[in-house]
Amino acid sequence: MPENARDIRRRIKSVQNTAQITKAMEMVAAAKLRRVQEAVKQSRPYLEKLTEMLANISRSVRNVKHPLLAARPVRRTGYLVVTADRGLAGAYNANVIRRSLQEFRHKDKSTYTIFAVGRRGRDFFQRQGYPVMAEATGIADSPKYHNVQRLAEQMVAAYEAEEFDELYFVYNEFINPVVQHTVVKKVLPLTELAADASGSKVNFLYEPDEQAVLSELLPKYAVTLVYQAILDAKASEHGARMTAMGNATDAASDMIGTLTLALNRARQAAITTQIAEVVGGAEALK
Repeated sequence: MPENARDIRRRIKSVQNTAQITKAMEMVAAAKLRRVQEAVKQSRPYLEKLTEMLANISRSVRNVKHPLLAARPVRRTGYLVVTADRGLAGAYNANVIRRSLQEFRHKDKSTYTIFAVGRRGRDFFQRQGYPVMAEATGIADSPKYHNVQRLAEQMVAAYEAEEFDELYFVYNEFINPVVQHTVVKKVLPLTELAADASGSKVNFLYEPDEQAVLSELLPKYAVTLVYQAILDAKASEHGARMTAMGNATDAASDMIGTLTLALNRARQAAITTQIAEVVGGAEALK
């Protein structure tokens, strides 16, 4: 059989092996996505109740004072940018980095700082000389609260120390396994808690007092917002990887079909050539 046919066989085998890998990665990503979705479902009631209680205190108490609630002149802005540690997730990382660069485009580097979650974003910003204040890599595929607590508390402490005056999250918001929207969401200061006058006012008794409760719970609330955003970003990452690997598997199947057709044509050409040689040899013997 001609060398061309042997080459095609090798290519078919190589593509089949690749398709097996991408299919396995798609199934793994789907399993991880289900776990993260369950974590989001479990954490949401806690966040909703905490938000409700803090909003109620803010409505009930006059002249509430806390650094996380107070808006101040913006001299420097903080950005929490959430990317993945790995690639093979379509445009997941590129979309977040591109959206971040749009935010930074017309700003001097002294007017903002970056908290980078994920190796892809961290490596890009450090390589390009952007101001990275802190980083977090190697976060679990299904994050727990303690995985992000240290970085979140560092961000809250930096805000309270007025190292920056407002905080934005830049990450992929999970819609469904196929659709993720890159969003820029303002988180600090928590002015919406103090401004929210909706809902019924409930009279609670606080010990020792409302101010002490706020001082204890507001930093925890900010940390919980960070945790919720990273959960959302992880769900988006797994969804994007599942979709990308599914598309890769489909493309491999199409390529195998094309190569198989080419192999059949090569075999047919080889057989036709052999028949022609036999016929030509028989004619020469007459």
